[in-house]
Amino acid sequence: RELEVLRLLATGLTDAQIAEQLVLSLHTIHAHLRTIYSKLGVTSRSAATRYAFEHQLV
Repeated sequence: RELEVLRLLATGLTDAQIAEQLVLSLHTIHAHLRTIYSKLGVTSRSAATRYAFEHQLV
């Protein structure tokens, strides 16, 4: 599920749009993002997006 969130994040969707598309609560999206940032060692959306593109995750 985290990979799905990361891929949607990299397309430029907002947290609310990601939640709507995946039929999850905004709170769940925020929890996924915290976990993703921690696993990737990043602290921002742009850094996570850059990581996703550099590692061909999107």
